[in-house]
Amino acid sequence: MSGPRLGIAVLTMGNRPAELDALLESVAGQTLPATRVVVVGNGSPLPELPAGVTAVELEENLGVSGGRNVAIEHLRACGDVDVVVDLDDDGLLVDTGVFARLASLYAADERLGIVSFRIADERGRTQRRHVPRLRSKDPMRAGEVTTFLGGGHGLSMRMLERIGGWPEQFFFAHEETDLAWRAMDDGWRVVYEPSLLLQHPWTSPARHAVYYRMTARNRVWLAKRHLPAVLVPAYLGVWALLTVVRTRSWSGWRAWAGGFAEGVRESAGPRRPMRWATVARMTRLGRPPVI
Repeated sequence: MSGPRLGIAVLTMGNRPAELDALLESVAGQTLPATRVVVVGNGSPLPELPAGVTAVELEENLGVSGGRNVAIEHLRACGDVDVVVDLDDDGLLVDTGVFARLASLYAADERLGIVSFRIADERGRTQRRHVPRLRSKDPMRAGEVTTFLGGGHGLSMRMLERIGGWPEQFFFAHEETDLAWRAMDDGWRVVYEPSLLLQHPWTSPARHAVYYRMTARNRVWLAKRHLPAVLVPAYLGVWALLTVVRTRSWSGWRAWAGGFAEGVRESAGPRRPMRWATVARMTRLGRPPVI
């Protein structure tokens, strides 16, 4: 019986043509060929792409969530993809065996829903914010986690058919956590596997007003959509306190407060609180859903 078939999805805004070319070349160089490769131009035209790569151009920017859902729907319609692999358009697969190892992980575990890659720059450095667990600075520690990295990951198509795709109203920020929480509540495993490396430029942690607003709004929406009622004030209270401590910019704080109010005021979509068994599972994994 053949192993899982991989469909590669790359979202771009058309402003990184050289990086996109390099990424697609590294995809083509994998020892296990992808069944499908689709590049979505998120509100922008696409350059000429290599043979065998499907181009999808969107008239408007649908955000990370909306653009990736378009890619998922295209791959689903093809009918020959078992695992969707999302890659940032400025990432690079420096190891030719990434797809083969990813496929073997899915082949060995039918409840494996999400696999998070390790992200490191050209010097092998991984930023602390790219390690998807609390109280751990070690980027080489593999294992089950409660969220994952948007820059490089695999998603089971069977899982997506059960829990749905990315939360489009989020646009960007915390969409990975929303998807991970739904996956865990449906009984799927979320795993961080550092042997799957996506090389990515070192990025500045500097923030801007839009980031603060979207982060705050989507944090509230996460709580409203997924947490048992008693945990909502605890979760939002902890993150409000952390924001006060971490934010050094008055304009950033104002944007965050505006986003928080927007999240409270506007609908987050259907509310489906996670089971208490999921809360307990997340707690055992070291990240209870209050932080």
